Amino acid sequence: MEGFLVSAATGALRPVLEKLGAVLGAEYKRFKGVRGEIKFLAGELTAMHAFLLKMSEVEDPDAQDKAWMDEVRELSYDIDDSLDDFMLLDDDNGISKADHGFIDKIKSLLKKTRSRSGIAKAIQDLKKQVVVVGERHARYKIGEAISRRGSAAVDPRALAIFVDMSTLVGMDGPKQEVIDMFTEQSESGCESTQQRHPKVVSIVGFGGLGKTTLANQVYKEMKGEFQCSAFISVSRIPDTMKILRAILSAVSGRGYEKTDDVNEQQIIIKISDFLEDKRYFIVVDDIWNVEIWDIVKCAFPKTSCGSRIITTTRINDVAQSCCSSSGDHIYNIRPLNMVHSKQLFHKRLFNSKEEYPSNLKDVSDQILQRCAGLPLAIIAISGLLANRPTTKDHWDQVRTSIGCGLERNSSIEKMVKILSLSYFDLPPRLKTCLLYLSIFPEDSIIEKQNLINRWIAEGFIREELGYTVDEVGEMSFNELINRSLIQPVRLKKLTGEVKTCRIHDTILDFLISKSIEENFVTFVGVPNLTIGTQRKVRRFSLQGGKEGNITLPKRLISSQVRSISVFGDLEEIPSLEKCNHLRVLDFQGIFLGRNPFANIKSLFQLRYLNLRNTDASNLPEQIVHAKCLWMLDLRNTNMKELPAAIIRLENLVHLFTDCDVKYPDGMAKMQALQTLKQIGTSLQSSNFFQELSQLKNLRKLRLEFDYDPTEVIKKHMKVITSSICQLSILSLDSLRIGREEDEETEIDLSLDDNFLLQQWCPAPRSLRELEICLIILYVPDWVGPLVNLQRLFLWVKKARQEDLFTLGGLPILSSLVIGVEGEVESSRMLTVSGANGFPCLKSFFFSAYELGVELMFLEGSMPKLEFLSIYFNAVNTSSGAFELGIQNLPCLDTLDCTLYGVSESSDWIIQAAKAAMERATATHRNLPGLAITTRKYYMNHWMVCAESRQHILKGARVGELQRSSEVLHTLTSTTDTHLSWDHPFVMY
Repeated sequence: MEGFLVSAATGALRPVLEKLGAVLGAEYKRFKGVRGEIKFLAGELTAMHAFLLKMSEVEDPDAQDKAWMDEVRELSYDIDDSLDDFMLLDDDNGISKADHGFIDKIKSLLKKTRSRSGIAKAIQDLKKQVVVVGERHARYKIGEAISRRGSAAVDPRALAIFVDMSTLVGMDGPKQEVIDMFTEQSESGCESTQQRHPKVVSIVGFGGLGKTTLANQVYKEMKGEFQCSAFISVSRIPDTMKILRAILSAVSGRGYEKTDDVNEQQIIIKISDFLEDKRYFIVVDDIWNVEIWDIVKCAFPKTSCGSRIITTTRINDVAQSCCSSSGDHIYNIRPLNMVHSKQLFHKRLFNSKEEYPSNLKDVSDQILQRCAGLPLAIIAISGLLANRPTTKDHWDQVRTSIGCGLERNSSIEKMVKILSLSYFDLPPRLKTCLLYLSIFPEDSIIEKQNLINRWIAEGFIREELGYTVDEVGEMSFNELINRSLIQPVRLKKLTGEVKTCRIHDTILDFLISKSIEENFVTFVGVPNLTIGTQRKVRRFSLQGGKEGNITLPKRLISSQVRSISVFGDLEEIPSLEKCNHLRVLDFQGIFLGRNPFANIKSLFQLRYLNLRNTDASNLPEQIVHAKCLWMLDLRNTNMKELPAAIIRLENLVHLFTDCDVKYPDGMAKMQALQTLKQIGTSLQSSNFFQELSQLKNLRKLRLEFDYDPTEVIKKHMKVITSSICQLSILSLDSLRIGREEDEETEIDLSLDDNFLLQQWCPAPRSLRELEICLIILYVPDWVGPLVNLQRLFLWVKKARQEDLFTLGGLPILSSLVIGVEGEVESSRMLTVSGANGFPCLKSFFFSAYELGVELMFLEGSMPKLEFLSIYFNAVNTSSGAFELGIQNLPCLDTLDCTLYGVSESSDWIIQAAKAAMERATATHRNLPGLAITTRKYYMNHWMVCAESRQHILKGARVGELQRSSEVLHTLTSTTDTHLSWDHPFVMY
C-alpha cells in the first residue's frame, strides 16, 4: 500500500505533493524543459494545502472561501488521477511493469523518452489549471478587513442552565442517581481520610443527550447545602485564565474578571486558599481534553471535607481522568426511553390539556424512533413540526427527511451547532474517518475491521512512527468510540474489545449533510435526498430498496470514482468499464446475478475488493490486472477454487476465504500476505503447506480440519507442523487451529497426541493469540515457553492442577479460556493461588458444563483479574457447595455464572446457587457486577431458561460498564449454538 494520505479537508493534495516530490527527485534533470513548471506547481499546491488545513478548523467559512476550497479539493483529485494515469504509459498491456509503488514507477518511466514527453505536456496542462484556480480566487476575494455582518450566535448549550424545570422530561431518575452517587457513605458528615478529597461525578455522553441540563438540575438541587458554589462552562477552545477567574468570582462573590493576576498559578493559589476551609460545590461543564482538567483541578483543595464536583464531557478518557480517586464515579447519561420521549414531544407541540391527535400517533412514533431518545433531536424535530399543519402528510414529510439532510429551522440549526462542535474538534485524520461513516445506510451494524480496512484502502490513514497502519486504524476507531461519536454494539466478552459499532441517526444526518456539502460521498437510493447531477463523483453509496429499482442518474460524472459501496438490492450493478481510478469496491451481501468482473482488467488502482456473502462463484484470471489489490474477502460465497493468477497479486496483504476453497500452488510469491483465513487443510496440496512456511510477513493464520482428522494426519500433519513452527519464528502472532462444526452430530475432534502434545517444536515464541478448538487430552507442555502470549483458548479432555502452573507462568497472558470436556484429574478440585502466577490475567473463562464447581480461588489468586466467567453443572455440585472464593480476587469487576442441569426437580439447587453467588458479590469489596444464566442441554442447543441479574458497581469505568451490558445482552438471548460466533468461547 502506498503511504499517501487523503483527507476530507484537503482532498488528494497530500498524495499529489508527495508524487510531485518524486518527480523532482534524482531523475528531475531529465525534465529540463518543465523543471520550472514542476517546482511552480508544487509550490502553489503546497500553499493551497496549508490554506485548506487552516480553513478546515473554521466552522463557518465565508461563501467565497468555501467555493475556493471545494474547487481546490476537486482539482487535487483530478491531478492525482492524472499522475496515476502516467503509470499506464509505455506498456503493451496497459499495466506498469514496476509494481512497487508510485515512486519506483515514476523513476522507471522517467527513463523512457515517450513517457517523459507525455509527462512534460501533462505537467504544463496541470500548471495552467492551477493558475486559473488561483487567479479566480484572487480576482473575486474581498479584502479580509471587511468584517462579516451579523452578530455571533448564542451557544445553545449555554441556554440549558436557564431551562424551566417544568419543561424537563426524564430528568428525575438520572438526577436522583447522580445525587445518590454523591451521598452514599457520606451521611455521617466528613468522609474517611481516604475520601477527604472533593468527591467527583463525571457525566459523559455524546452531544445532545442533556449532560449540561442534568448537571444543572443536580446543581440547583444541592448547592444550598454548601458554603459556596460555581457553575462554569469550559468549551472546545478554552481560555484557561478566563475559566479560573470565573471560578474565583463565583465562589467568592466578588468580581475577579479583571484581576491583576498575571498567570494561572497566582489565580489557582487564590482559589485554593479561599476554598481551603470551606465546603463547596462546583460544576465544570463541557471539558474537551485532559490537559484543561489537569489545570483546573489544581484549584480545588484535596482536604476539603464534604465538597462535591460535577464534570461533563463527551470524551471517555476525560471522564476517567476526572474520576481518578476511589470515591469518584462516572455517570453514563442515557437516551430517553419511549415514554419520556413521547412526553417531551407532546410538551413541545401541544399544551398540557390538549389531546394528542389520533391520526398522528403512528407517524409520531416513527419520528421518535428515528430520534432514538436524543433530547436535542426531539426538541429540534418538534420545533420543525410546530410550524407545520398538524396533518399526517406534512408530518410524513418530516419523518422521511430525518437521516437524509434535514430541512433547517432555528431548532435544527442549534442541534447541528452542537454536533458540529464534536466534528470540528477532531484532527484532520479523524474528521475524514468519521465523515466516511456517512457511506453506510441508517441503522447499519458496522464491523470494525471492515471499516479500518476501508480507511486504509482509501488512503485516509498510514503508518506512523512506531505504529503499523493497522494499529493506527485501531487507534482511530477507538478514539471515535472514546469521543462518543460512534456507539459500540458487540464486544468481545472476555476483553471488552469492540467488534461492531453503529452511528446515531442524528449524527449520521449531520455527516450526510457534510459529505454532500464537500462532495465527499454521493448518495443514490436514499429516500428524499436530492443530489446534484453535474458534480464529479468521488465515492458512491448505492442504497437499494426491497424493490431493487435504484438506477444511477445519467448525468453523474462517475469516470473518476474512487469508491463504490452497494447496500441492499439494485436493479443493475454499475458498470466498472471506465472506473480506472477505483480504489474500493464493496459488494458485500448483494446478489450479483451476472459476472460483475467483465471489466476488472481496467481496475489498475483497486485496493479493496469485498465479495463477502454474495453469490460470486469464480474470480477471472484477469484479476492479475489489479496489481494494487491489498484486501480480498471471499467469505461465504460460492467460490470453490482460486485462480492461478492470484499468486501474482504481490501487494495482497489480507486474504479471506471459506475453508472449502482450494488454493493454487505458488503461494510463496505472495510475500506481502499478513492475514490468511481460513485454510481448509483437506483440499490443499503438501506443496501448498511447504510454501506457506515461506510467507515471512504472515501474522494471522487460521487452519480448519474440515474432514476426518486421522486422514489429515496421514496426509499433511508433518508438513503443517513444520510450517507453523517456521512461521512462528518469522512473524506469526495469531493462530487458530480448529474444525468446522457439524450441525447434526457431535464429533470427537481429538487428534493424535503426537501432533499437538509433543511434536510442536521449537515453541512458537512470537505468538500473541492462540486458539485450539480441537479437543486435546491436556494442556501441552510447549505452551509454557510462549512468553509473548496474551490470549489463549484451549479445550481439553482432562483438567490437571499442573496445567494451572503451566498457564500461570505465562508472564503477559491477559485473557484465558479453558473448556473441560471430561473430568478434573482424580476428581480433585482445581485451586488457584498466588503460587500459580497469572500476574497479568484480566479475563478468565472456565467451562466444565458436565461437572460441578471444581474451581477455588485462594488468597493471592490472579491479582489483576477483572472479569470471571464460569460454566458448571449446578446439580452435579457436591453437597450444594457453590463457594468459588471470589473474595480473594481483589480487582474483580464482573462475575458471569452459567448454571447447567436445569429441570423442574432441580429448582431448589438453582436457587441455592444463585443465592450463593449473590452473597459472594454483595460482600466483595468491589461489589462486582453479577450475571446469572440457567441452561439445559437439549438437541445440541443450549436453551436459556431463567433470568440474568446484574449489580453494577457505581463509578465503574466506562469500558467495564459497556462490557457488563454486553454480558447480559449475550447471555439473555433465547438460544445459541454451542460454539457460534457470538459465543463467549470464540476469540477472533
